[in-house]
Amino acid sequence: MKGLSDLALVTQVVMFHNQRAFDRLVVKYQSPIRRFFLSQTHGDEQLSDDLAQDTFVKAYVNIKQFRGQSSFSTWLYRIAYNVFYDHHRRNKDVGCRVMGDDGKENYSSSPVTQHSSPLLSFDFHTALGQLSDDERTCVTLQLVEGQPIDRIAAITGMNAGTVKSHLSRGKHKLATYLKENGYER
Repeated sequence: MKGLSDLALVTQVVMFHNQRAFDRLVVKYQSPIRRFFLSQTHGDEQLSDDLAQDTFVKAYVNIKQFRGQSSFSTWLYRIAYNVFYDHHRRNKDVGCRVMGDDGKENYSSSPVTQHSSPLLSFDFHTALGQLSDDERTCVTLQLVEGQPIDRIAAITGMNAGTVKSHLSRGKHKLATYLKENGYER
């Protein structure tokens, strides 16, 4: 099964119930999906892991609904987006934790912050916290995950113009916050 495309792996899962094929999809996408959730949850690693697990369970249960009209990764990010949206809606009054149960800060291992100091990582997640939910989602998908605007639109269900607006406002807010806190370009 080495070198099989996502579509070939999905076909193996659907047609032959090949769990090893699904495991390969999980291994391929678990880090990007977890990074997406780390950015959405302000660095809460426990919650990010739980949401990522929920995403892959839903993907496995619903994999027969994948029609190939978009890439598998777009379909998977759409599930992740919906998992986070459902979690956020259920826990609207609770909010996201930034502190772990042990009293220590949770830091991201995302590409934006993985080679940075813990302070920059914390500031980045704090800066993301200044954004609206839609701005944070769009900014995370573009800056952290490298998704183009058309894929962000497909993942979120927003039109491309709305995505561009959220990106513009979100990036401006991020830059302003980081500049006000001593980070220069």
